[in-house]
Amino acid sequence: MAGPATATARTTGERAPGARRRVLLAPVTVTPSKPLTPSHLKGLLWADVMYRATRPSADVTFRYSHTTYHPTEQTLGFWEFLDRTQGDTDYADLTEADIGELYVRYRAEGRPPTADDLRPYAEAVESNGYVHPAGAQVLRLWTGHYARLGLHDPGLLSHQPPGFALEEMIEDLLAAGLGLDQRSLGGPVYLDATRYGLPLRQIVTADGRPNYLACALRELLPLAPHYDEIAVLYDRELDPDYRLLERVLAHKGPTVHRVPIGRVPIDGKITSARHGGWHDHTVDTLLRSLTDAADPAALRLGMRLYFIATLGPGQRESFRHDLLRKSLLRAEHLLSRAASAPEPGPGALPALLQRHRRGHTHIDPYRLTSSLLSRRGPTPARSLLTTVSP
Repeated sequence: MAGPATATARTTGERAPGARRRVLLAPVTVTPSKPLTPSHLKGLLWADVMYRATRPSADVTFRYSHTTYHPTEQTLGFWEFLDRTQGDTDYADLTEADIGELYVRYRAEGRPPTADDLRPYAEAVESNGYVHPAGAQVLRLWTGHYARLGLHDPGLLSHQPPGFALEEMIEDLLAAGLGLDQRSLGGPVYLDATRYGLPLRQIVTADGRPNYLACALRELLPLAPHYDEIAVLYDRELDPDYRLLERVLAHKGPTVHRVPIGRVPIDGKITSARHGGWHDHTVDTLLRSLTDAADPAALRLGMRLYFIATLGPGQRESFRHDLLRKSLLRAEHLLSRAASAPEPGPGALPALLQRHRRGHTHIDPYRLTSSLLSRRGPTPARSLLTTVSP
């Protein structure tokens, strides 16, 4: 149980003398409307390793709330499309691919939903944590993938509302001089960081619909003062918005680090899941193809070696089954050698991990996993491997 000094520090945002640094890890969420793809898996594994490897030396909070992002038009529009076109479909028997095909049809329809179309769904999300049965089914299926891959589950099936209501978030931005609210004139709400040389960014439409950046601000603005460091992980294509987010969160006091992660090309091409074409490369298909490839521990470690160390932070290398299988074999070898390797003494593990930092508290997953592939140096101990994979 925390003593008075620790409790006060958590309440005020100040750190007690000698306390460990507090790190907030906030990856961008994957919308539960389609199958997980190799690009999604890369981001999930990257965040998982950062979380596991940073915990030995810092107090880490992994914030990943689907509840926060349900109010976006991307999600609510899909739910409205499903109810309008599918009626009383029982989604409990559908696969991720089945639901993903419906999502592709929704995006191809090209019929933007109106504010009146979405309002009942938005109100249900805000008032009682409503999740459409299709989204709930996808999240249930994902929990199975998380379990097999050894991913930390940050609450896929939990109701985790953001700390700020939409109006509270807007008021907070305005008070800091970082917002521009034109709704009284029939206009939208903007995030205004122009004094830092960044462009205006609309975050709420004139009729009150938030985009995903507004949702991120609702979640992260009230949390930011309570952490020494925030690491945000996101798709490289979102870099302009995350530069804005970095600036706004830093205004609350913490050091903010952006961690952009490249997508995984398939046969040299990077495409959005909204367009389909992912049937042969979903995480479900991939896992089923590897049922006899490795024991569970080697599968979990090998996945991390491939998607982090081999593919790297960029997006130049296409997905290759043969290299993935080689990573699984390498994982088996590492685990076998680690069984007889000496364990580091008490307190030595954080010191071993420090070399994989780059001027920040969190551990760099690429540096850490790449080090495991080195043929020089001592055999990694089991305790070091478990900071990468359970």
